[in-house]
Amino acid sequence: MQEYYSALQCDNVLRPELDSQQRVCGKPDMPGQDGRYHSELSRQDTPDRGGLRIDVTSTIAIHPVSNAIVRVYNGTGLVEEIRTDSSGQSGELTLEAPPREYSMEPEQPQPFSQYRVQVEAEGYRPVEVTDVEVFPEELSIQPVRMEPLETAQTEGGENIVVPPNTLWGDYPPKIAENEIRPVSESGEIVLSRVAIPEYVVVHDGAPSDATAKDYYVRYRDYIKNVASGEIYSTWPDATLRANILAIMSFTMNRVYTEFYRNKGYDFTVTSSTAYDQKWSYGRTIFYNISQIVDEMFNNYLSRPNVIQPILTQYCDGQQVSCPNWLSQWGSKYLGDQGYRSIEILRYYYGSDMYINSAEEISGIPASWPGEDLTVGSTGSKVRQMQEQLAVIARSYPAIPSVSTDGIYGDRTRQAVEAFQKIFDLPVTGIVDYPTWYKISQIYVGVSRIAELN
Repeated sequence: MQEYYSALQCDNVLRPELDSQQRVCGKPDMPGQDGRYHSELSRQDTPDRGGLRIDVTSTIAIHPVSNAIVRVYNGTGLVEEIRTDSSGQSGELTLEAPPREYSMEPEQPQPFSQYRVQVEAEGYRPVEVTDVEVFPEELSIQPVRMEPLETAQTEGGENIVVPPNTLWGDYPPKIAENEIRPVSESGEIVLSRVAIPEYVVVHDGAPSDATAKDYYVRYRDYIKNVASGEIYSTWPDATLRANILAIMSFTMNRVYTEFYRNKGYDFTVTSSTAYDQKWSYGRTIFYNISQIVDEMFNNYLSRPNVIQPILTQYCDGQQVSCPNWLSQWGSKYLGDQGYRSIEILRYYYGSDMYINSAEEISGIPASWPGEDLTVGSTGSKVRQMQEQLAVIARSYPAIPSVSTDGIYGDRTRQAVEAFQKIFDLPVTGIVDYPTWYKISQIYVGVSRIAELN
């Protein structure tokens, strides 16, 4: 059984090379009830600015809600009021955030500011999201899904509270498991191959909590949600990638081994940090984390001669000590020193850990063509992509209509660029791997009559 220690105050700064003997450290003062950060240091330091965009869609397929009224409040009152555009987006708002250095070391005041967002739209139940997180110099994206009044089964609005990042909040530590699940037990259910699922079913509580609600969540959205709630978006890119790979591999192990279904449950994973990873309904997502996930969502971590994805466990490395697991704060310091993501992972999990790719991606109408599509490209794959963009453009009028002629011309490039801008991909006009699968994902969503929630 993994050994854990209670939180104590300490003065030393954790470094990766000290992981095996690390001491645990407590947190400084928590924020006040008004959601603003309060400490002597935060009052003296000059605050930074961060970005916030609210993306509003209907619960019926992936349909944008245009002309919705979005109001953003801080602890003292209304900060911004704006309406969503034809893509259901508020545009980027610039808001006050704590100094960036607060997120660079564990013993600092709260590194993010918190805001309250209210959204109203004609024909929909209103939604309020409390404690929306904004980090300095980063773009926060707050997804808001609105239920049409004609299908609503509950009167009044929906209220969502975003829990604090696990590096800041108080959560139970992970109960240790073997990183490779034995599959020779009688009745063990294991998939025949590693495949990226379209959805995972998240049980929002401990496995035995029969009152907890189950949510159907797209796999990529699940990873973005967990990563946005378990690491700081201000950390080095290599650190973010290493942690996201660990999160994905852990999740894929649960999927591949049918871990909970083998125990008689009807879900894929839980939201309890004692058993799995912290997923939160309605959580704020960060732009850079979203881009990384879209780029490498089909990856997981492997060891030689082991088919199943590795159950890559981790801890913060400050409140909890976890030798032989990844330390989140330790990985941050390694990123500061220039370590690449695979070097960070091997530092903690061993030199025989490597990055693998799933053989299959579920829920897509056509697989990746194997090469980028750009101006001058022709053929059936171009036509498939154009057909999907044409369907998406009916819901997202900011995307120009295209001819489905199998010829990648300037009009197709303009449509791809508009799509990439709306869905937080690098705007290149080139259909690369992340863009191809994002088009497929959105196409499937907008072309469905209704979506599981």
